[in-house]
Amino acid sequence: MPDKAKLTLPDGKTVELPVLVGTEQEHAVEIAALRGQTGYVTLDPAFVNTASTMSAITYLDGERGVLRYRGIPIEELAERSTFVETSYLLIYGKLPNKTELSNFSRLLTRHSMIHEDMKRFFDGYPSTAHPMAILSAMVISLSSFYPEAVDVKNLELIDITIARLLSKVRTIAAFSYKKSIGQPMVYPRNELSYCANFLHMMYSVPAEPYHVDDEMVRALNLLLILHADHEQNCSTSTVRLVGSAQTNLFASISAGICALWGPLHGGANQQVVEMLESIRQSKKPAKKVIEEVKEKKFLLYGFGHRVYKNFDPRAQIIKRTCDQLLSRLGINDDLLDLARELEEAALKDQYFIERKLYPNVDFYSGIIYRAMGIPTNMFTVMFALGRLPGWIAHWKEMLDDKSTKIGRPRQIYTGPTENHYVPIDQRT
Repeated sequence: MPDKAKLTLPDGKTVELPVLVGTEQEHAVEIAALRGQTGYVTLDPAFVNTASTMSAITYLDGERGVLRYRGIPIEELAERSTFVETSYLLIYGKLPNKTELSNFSRLLTRHSMIHEDMKRFFDGYPSTAHPMAILSAMVISLSSFYPEAVDVKNLELIDITIARLLSKVRTIAAFSYKKSIGQPMVYPRNELSYCANFLHMMYSVPAEPYHVDDEMVRALNLLLILHADHEQNCSTSTVRLVGSAQTNLFASISAGICALWGPLHGGANQQVVEMLESIRQSKKPAKKVIEEVKEKKFLLYGFGHRVYKNFDPRAQIIKRTCDQLLSRLGINDDLLDLARELEEAALKDQYFIERKLYPNVDFYSGIIYRAMGIPTNMFTVMFALGRLPGWIAHWKEMLDDKSTKIGRPRQIYTGPTENHYVPIDQRT
């Protein structure tokens, strides 16, 4: 395999560009010096064929349906790991030993509380405020309570800042839910695990004891692990771009939360549930819906993926968990029945088979959250909670990379050529 690629330009000039090869034999043509050598830039709208960085965190092969965190298949982590352990893996690059995991867990427990003054912030939001708006605002507000963390060059504070953010986000998320339903905020309990503590803060009330269901904890651990990272997606790329300006972790993650809020990104699982509810209300059979999709009369959410051209490996795991959880909780959800009918009809239809439109992770995750009692407007918050360690890992990787430069994409200008100012009384 040559280590150089040749590019011939319209003027006949030929330039040689380095060819880079990743550990999984992915090949790239490195064009960083192209403009300096030739005056040309490349144009790739939405970056569908542009690698913005070299990363050792997550490997994704969309053609084969492969997803690995630090080389470990997602199937193994989903079956054997916990969200806290997976977070350590993503952020620090290896599975922790017993001491490392114990110390990391202790840090998360120690920093689960938020400053009492922050509780007053919640009072300023109307009950109709979207939890994602509250989450993004609260996360960036953390930088004012920990001003020492604004200096990203203070490496001694990196680990404590990471632990603070990873721990406090679940508290902020639970408090935003309590605010939306008018219930008192519930403080975390140190004897509970990460996911159990979140469920406790979400659902317990001062008037009576609350038992955290082990099956719910297991399902939540799984969902968060499956969402923990997904390579250079929109929100992760946003975190990296903002962080490339040496922006502090709290502000960089807040920007990622805002990107995730978009319905084309983190809002997809909410759209799936809303779609299923609209189909149920219309009383249309699944086969009729599939025909309308093929006729471009109906938009089907939860099928297909920008990257995966095969089965989304996360979807296969989450479907089994969905069946198990609803069976364990004794829930008969007609939306789940409808989802199964849609999946069965689609997978037998040549239109979907030819286009490789298979159910993705969003198709079943919303149903699980619904079964857990999490309201629809909190689905994207749950996505953010899961994606947080991936965002942190990418921010830290970029910060540790001495070759990192501030992100500054180029453009191809298509506006007017040189023009001149015309006084207002001379304008037509």
